[in-house]
Amino acid sequence: MTTSIYTSKRHFIGVLMIVLCFGTLRSQEDSTTIQHHLADSVTVSMNLDAVYNRPFLKPGRMPIAIGGYVEANSRYMGTNGVSEGVSFQLRRMTLFFSSSLHERIKFLSEIEFEDGTKEIALETAFMDVELDRLLTLRGGVIMNPIGAFNQNHDGPKWEFIDRPISATQLLPATWSNVGFGAHGKLLNRGWVFAYEAYLTNGFDDQIISNDLNKTYLPASKQNPDRFEESSNGVPLLTGKLAVKKRGFGEIGISYMGGVYNTFEVDGLAVDSKRRLDVVAVDFTTALPAIDTYITGEVAFIRVEVPETYTQQFGNRQWGGFVDLVEPVVTGSIFGFERSVLNLAARVEYVDWNVGTFNETGGNIGEDVFAIIPAMSWRPTAQTVMRLNYRYEWQHDLLGNPPAKTAGFQFGISTYF
Repeated sequence: MTTSIYTSKRHFIGVLMIVLCFGTLRSQEDSTTIQHHLADSVTVSMNLDAVYNRPFLKPGRMPIAIGGYVEANSRYMGTNGVSEGVSFQLRRMTLFFSSSLHERIKFLSEIEFEDGTKEIALETAFMDVELDRLLTLRGGVIMNPIGAFNQNHDGPKWEFIDRPISATQLLPATWSNVGFGAHGKLLNRGWVFAYEAYLTNGFDDQIISNDLNKTYLPASKQNPDRFEESSNGVPLLTGKLAVKKRGFGEIGISYMGGVYNTFEVDGLAVDSKRRLDVVAVDFTTALPAIDTYITGEVAFIRVEVPETYTQQFGNRQWGGFVDLVEPVVTGSIFGFERSVLNLAARVEYVDWNVGTFNETGGNIGEDVFAIIPAMSWRPTAQTVMRLNYRYEWQHDLLGNPPAKTAGFQFGISTYF
């Protein structure tokens, strides 16, 4: 019975994503988009532009522009009927700094404070040098463009308090590394084509050697040395192609891959080279008849796991999410002239260990499925108040009856 439920949920998510991705679509206009800082500001804004599409403030004649956002919320959650009561959280406060050194030379950095000051992270710090609309060089601490959420993750842009599981516990959310590469755009008859390609430092052995005892890419985020040196001397390649058209939407396909393990120490071979490869597809669209905004992403991961490791370390993983947001009231609410009241829902799924047991042929568990209905109010485009209800089923490795987690979350997020 457990196997049947597991398979049905997996097929349901897969079919839903395919239908939404290739159905009749039109583009979603980002309510928080501002004028692009680069020379191609006349083109349609894409996920590539998310780092610049933020409200910056430039005081007086200072050479630097400043911005940021904050997320805070309360939550009441319980697992299998057991709850720890109500908690209040300051999820994160993020500061942006940008400077225009020349009309075609830009610098941008982003510093994030999570859970108060429990974690302080430098997420981006790079310079863009535009040689041509088709060729902008980028170097520094770069946000690897795998999927769309990793680049376009600012809290005020979303109707949901929690970030998608597939973006935080499958892919490492806000995954950035030191490196160099290029990006560019081409506008042709209303279509916008974009690309990104970077070589950066990459992952390390922690993706299979960690406290969770499973294959877990986000574990490498705990290694601060990735901003100083590579764990193995082999660059991580990240590339993305995307296309967008008004009246259609944006679709992107991205790849990230390379050697993750330390295979040589002081010139001596200590292991064979082991790869990881990630492919992701993302889309941003809207249904023309009812103005329902749709955002989704799905990622597939393959990791070369040593044969000496047990089957609890998966060599294949996948997951994704789909968000649907329906504006139900627009106009003046409590004196806010351009406010919007939304109803929303998210469906998400992650499988950390795709496959069957060698001994029994039964499905390997280690998966989670969640549904999150939500209501949000945007008094302005840059501020959102969110009420979420989360219902989640999570299977362990053996596929035992799932742990069920449910509860309410209420919070605010705003640019400043």
